[in-house]
Amino acid sequence: MRTLPGQLADAVARLLVAASEDPDPERAFQYSLQARKLAGRVGVVRETCGVAAYRAGRGAEALAELRTARRLTGRASYLPLMADSERALGRVDRALAIVHDPGVGDLDRATQIELLIVESGIRRDQGLPAAGAAVLRVPELTDGRQRPWSARLYYAYADALVDDGREDEAREWFGRAAALDAEEDTDAAERYEDMDSVVIDDLAEPEFEGESEPELEADPETQSEADSEPEFESEPGAEFKAESEPQLEVESERQSEAEREAESAPQSGPELEAEREAESEPQSGPELEAEREAESEPQSRPEFEAGSESESEAGPGAELEAESGQADDGEK
Repeated sequence: MRTLPGQLADAVARLLVAASEDPDPERAFQYSLQARKLAGRVGVVRETCGVAAYRAGRGAEALAELRTARRLTGRASYLPLMADSERALGRVDRALAIVHDPGVGDLDRATQIELLIVESGIRRDQGLPAAGAAVLRVPELTDGRQRPWSARLYYAYADALVDDGREDEAREWFGRAAALDAEEDTDAAERYEDMDSVVIDDLAEPEFEGESEPELEADPETQSEADSEPEFESEPGAEFKAESEPQLEVESERQSEAEREAESAPQSGPELEAEREAESEPQSGPELEAEREAESEPQSRPEFEAGSESESEAGPGAELEAESGQADDGEK
């Protein structure tokens, strides 16, 4: 940037800052292209343009810009992005060649770890998930020390374990990555929650739109009180029942009147003849014998005495009158 005039340097610097901070990858790439137009022979400008192209998913543009930046600056810190761009373009052999470049040993440890992460993805693309996980088993994985790039290493290792079918271990490593990823550069926390088997229910009362709240079981005492109280809510068809009740009352009154008329009407026909025959038939059996015995029994002494007294009081005249009366009857 020192080779540029003052005003031009300020304009390029503003475009580079916009390309680095804009959250939209495509718009950030467009800012970098404008900076490249103003200062295409500056290494930091081509580096920023290559990184913006990589973030926007433009693998070919990213490779071209990063190669140019490497020639201009001589730095090899772009190798992980270049290898991943080759992988995105489907050129696995070229990507592995960059990963195993002879100058990789001279790189800082953070860049070497980034290259291993790229190689792990390449092995999984080849259908070798176990090899992808094995590539990342480096001392820094389990030494317990926290580094700026530890979160990325843990995340990549957990992702490789998922592809290898070791979900329980993957969940543990996603949790470790989320604990170190304070700026949320990765989605480790979301992946951890998705794989978490523990479900925590919300204690707040749920609000349902258009749905009634669930009914709770009532106590026996409250249930009996509720049963004894009158129900004011009308049942289905209550209006129809209310309309039909007057009709039923009228019909019942008519039926009772017909029964009373039938009872008061004189009997005739076969029923009357049957009753007359029953009355005219002589009594027989035990009832008739009981009556005959009652007639044949002599009167008790008090009755006999009463009869004799009445006869004595009447005297001889009464007897003569009785005999004369019988004679008159015989002449008649």
